[in-house]
Amino acid sequence: MTIAIIAHDGKKAEMVQFLNENREVLLAKNINLISTGNTGRKTETAGFTVEKLLSGPLGGDAQIASRIAEGNVDMVIFFRDPLDKHPHEPDIFMLMRICDVHDIPIATNPATAGLFMKAIAQQ
Repeated sequence: MTIAIIAHDGKKAEMVQFLNENREVLLAKNINLISTGNTGRKTETAGFTVEKLLSGPLGGDAQIASRIAEGNVDMVIFFRDPLDKHPHEPDIFMLMRICDVHDIPIATNPATAGLFMKAIAQQ
Protein backbone atom coordinates (compact mmCIF):
# COMPACT_ATOMS: atom_id res chain seq x y z
CA MET A 1 0.00 0.00 0.00
CA THR A 2 1.22 3.49 -0.85
CA ILE A 3 0.09 6.51 1.15
CA ALA A 4 0.79 10.06 0.00
CA ILE A 5 1.40 12.49 2.85
CA ILE A 6 1.21 16.26 2.56
CA ALA A 7 1.11 18.94 5.24
CA HIS A 8 0.95 22.68 5.01
CA ASP A 9 3.72 24.48 6.89
CA GLY A 10 1.57 25.08 9.96
CA LYS A 11 0.68 21.37 10.08
CA LYS A 12 4.03 19.66 9.42
CA ALA A 13 4.77 19.07 13.12
CA GLU A 14 1.28 17.62 13.52
CA MET A 15 1.95 15.27 10.58
CA VAL A 16 5.21 14.04 12.11
CA GLN A 17 3.45 13.50 15.44
CA PHE A 18 0.68 11.57 13.68
CA LEU A 19 3.19 9.35 11.86
CA ASN A 20 5.07 8.68 15.10
CA GLU A 21 1.83 7.72 16.84
CA ASN A 22 1.07 5.29 14.00
CA ARG A 23 4.61 4.02 13.41
CA GLU A 24 3.71 0.45 14.41
CA VAL A 25 0.90 0.17 11.87
CA LEU A 26 2.96 1.80 9.12
CA LEU A 27 5.84 -0.61 9.67
CA ALA A 28 3.74 -3.73 10.32
CA LYS A 29 1.73 -3.21 7.14
CA ASN A 30 4.83 -2.28 5.09
CA ILE A 31 3.31 1.05 4.01
CA ASN A 32 5.22 2.99 1.34
CA LEU A 33 5.14 6.74 1.92
CA ILE A 34 5.44 9.38 -0.77
CA SER A 35 5.24 13.07 -0.04
CA THR A 36 5.73 16.58 -1.20
CA GLY A 37 9.28 17.81 -0.65
CA ASN A 38 9.20 19.75 2.59
CA THR A 39 6.81 17.34 4.30
CA GLY A 40 9.12 14.52 3.23
CA ARG A 41 12.18 16.19 4.72
CA LYS A 42 10.39 16.62 8.07
CA THR A 43 9.23 13.01 7.90
CA GLU A 44 12.76 11.74 7.23
CA THR A 45 14.01 13.70 10.24
CA ALA A 46 11.60 11.61 12.34
CA GLY A 47 13.20 8.43 10.99
CA PHE A 48 10.72 7.45 8.28
CA THR A 49 11.63 6.37 4.77
CA VAL A 50 9.72 8.46 2.26
CA GLU A 51 9.93 9.15 -1.45
CA LYS A 52 10.10 12.93 -1.74
CA LEU A 53 8.60 14.72 -4.73
CA LEU A 54 8.66 18.45 -5.40
CA SER A 55 7.43 20.96 -2.84
CA GLY A 56 3.66 21.48 -3.11
CA PRO A 57 3.81 25.00 -4.56
CA LEU A 58 6.45 23.86 -7.06
CA GLY A 59 4.36 21.01 -8.43
CA GLY A 60 4.43 18.31 -5.74
CA ASP A 61 0.64 18.30 -5.36
CA ALA A 62 0.34 17.79 -9.11
CA GLN A 63 2.92 14.98 -9.02
CA ILE A 64 0.92 13.17 -6.35
CA ALA A 65 -2.28 13.69 -8.38
CA SER A 66 -0.51 12.17 -11.36
CA ARG A 67 0.48 9.12 -9.31
CA ILE A 68 -3.14 8.77 -8.21
CA ALA A 69 -4.35 8.93 -11.82
CA GLU A 70 -1.80 6.25 -12.73
CA GLY A 71 -3.16 3.99 -9.99
CA ASN A 72 -0.04 4.19 -7.82
CA VAL A 73 -1.49 5.76 -4.64
CA ASP A 74 -3.98 4.04 -2.34
CA MET A 75 -4.66 6.82 0.15
CA VAL A 76 -3.82 10.48 0.80
CA ILE A 77 -3.27 12.12 4.17
CA PHE A 78 -3.20 15.87 3.65
CA PHE A 79 -3.13 17.99 6.79
CA ARG A 80 -4.39 21.27 5.38
CA ASP A 81 -4.21 24.56 7.19
CA PRO A 82 -7.68 26.06 6.63
CA LEU A 83 -6.77 29.31 8.39
CA ASP A 84 -3.92 30.31 6.08
CA LYS A 85 -3.81 31.38 2.44
CA HIS A 86 -1.96 29.18 -0.03
CA PRO A 87 -0.79 30.48 -3.41
CA HIS A 88 -1.13 27.00 -4.91
CA GLU A 89 -4.79 26.59 -3.87
CA PRO A 90 -5.79 25.54 -7.42
CA ASP A 91 -3.34 22.62 -7.16
CA ILE A 92 -4.83 21.61 -3.82
CA PHE A 93 -8.35 21.58 -5.26
CA MET A 94 -7.11 19.64 -8.28
CA LEU A 95 -5.55 17.00 -6.00
CA MET A 96 -8.77 16.66 -4.02
CA ARG A 97 -10.79 16.40 -7.24
CA ILE A 98 -8.47 13.67 -8.57
CA CYS A 99 -8.97 11.74 -5.31
CA ASP A 100 -12.72 11.95 -5.84
CA VAL A 101 -12.52 11.00 -9.53
CA HIS A 102 -10.38 7.94 -8.77
CA ASP A 103 -12.17 7.01 -5.52
CA ILE A 104 -9.06 7.47 -3.37
CA PRO A 105 -9.67 8.14 0.33
CA ILE A 106 -8.26 11.46 1.52
CA ALA A 107 -7.96 12.56 5.13
CA THR A 108 -7.53 16.26 5.72
CA ASN A 109 -7.23 16.17 9.49
CA PRO A 110 -5.80 13.87 12.20
CA ALA A 111 -9.21 12.55 13.28
CA THR A 112 -10.02 11.18 9.83
CA ALA A 113 -6.45 9.98 9.27
CA GLY A 114 -6.65 8.13 12.58
CA LEU A 115 -9.75 6.27 11.40
CA PHE A 116 -7.85 5.30 8.25
CA MET A 117 -4.99 3.91 10.36
CA LYS A 118 -7.40 1.88 12.50
CA ALA A 119 -8.90 0.38 9.35
CA ILE A 120 -5.45 -0.48 7.98
CA ALA A 121 -4.44 -2.07 11.30
CA GLN A 122 -7.48 -4.37 11.14
CA GLN A 123 -6.67 -5.66 7.64
